[in-house]
Amino acid sequence: MAIFELRRRGSTFLFVVVVVAHIVLISAQVTSKSGVPLLQAMTFGLVAQVQRAGYAFASGISSIWYGYADLREVRAENARLHSELGAARISLQQERALAQRSEELNKLLDLKTRTTLETTAADVLAGSAAPEFRTITIGKGSADGLRPDMAVLAPAGVVGRVIIPSAGAAKVQLLVDRNAAVGALVERSRSQGVALGLGTSLLKLDFVSDTSDVKTGDSIVTSGIDGIYPKGFLIGKVVKVDRAGGAYHGIDVQPAVDFSRLEDVLVVLSPVVPDTGSLAAAPPAGPTPATPAPAATHAAPKPSPAAGTAAPAARPVAPAPRPAPAPAPKKPPPPAPSPDQPQ
Repeated sequence: MAIFELRRRGSTFLFVVVVVAHIVLISAQVTSKSGVPLLQAMTFGLVAQVQRAGYAFASGISSIWYGYADLREVRAENARLHSELGAARISLQQERALAQRSEELNKLLDLKTRTTLETTAADVLAGSAAPEFRTITIGKGSADGLRPDMAVLAPAGVVGRVIIPSAGAAKVQLLVDRNAAVGALVERSRSQGVALGLGTSLLKLDFVSDTSDVKTGDSIVTSGIDGIYPKGFLIGKVVKVDRAGGAYHGIDVQPAVDFSRLEDVLVVLSPVVPDTGSLAAAPPAGPTPATPAPAATHAAPKPSPAAGTAAPAARPVAPAPRPAPAPAPKKPPPPAPSPDQPQ
């Protein structure tokens, strides 16, 4: 039975093969309307479809591969551009810092050339961490000629004074230190006073006469009466005036120098001669012992209403020196006795 089944299947397969072969032979002999054999046209169409499928598959794989490769290149290029951008930003910051530094040095050089004082430039090394005791350390010391109580200046105005010089560095007391003081002068009205440090960002203008004219916005400059700071350098501007009952109870001054941004300063090496004229006109900072009035004085000139300032105090006129008394004439010696006279 199995053998019969096997023979039947073989006959069927053989029949199919023969039929297909006949069809192929007939197709090979039959031509299409274009003159191309039908078998060749069918074979070409089948192969073309296979080729199309293969081309589409290969194109897809190639597209994916090149896209991945391009993406990797783009990522690498993006990383490189980010790195270059970061380097450019750092370089720009350095250039800005150098430009600002150059500008500050130019201002310092301009101040040095404008003043007739002997000065030396110094860079700021460090600042004090104490909030009330405001000091800085500069890179010049006693080896460079620095001594205590030498004035320190900046292009914007007065910085402070040298308090502790060492061989290669010096400590500078800033104007805003609570123990600092400087003789001050209102530039507009020429009123005298003393600018005191408070340990904060402001100064206090004290010992101002009740008749003085001080307004908000007035410029305060050094008066030169202390013998430390040369006269005429800017201290700051008045930001608040508290006057009640005809007397000044508080005059706040904003310093002209931004002490948190100091990088370079000038130290005045030449000695400062106190301005005795300003000292005589300045109001006393404390009680003074009473002295007898001189016999003759000049009357102080009366101020004009437009001046708005107090009249300077009358100055005693020194009495004219008296001529020295003439020496008394010497008595002539007694005449010698003559030989005729008795002894």
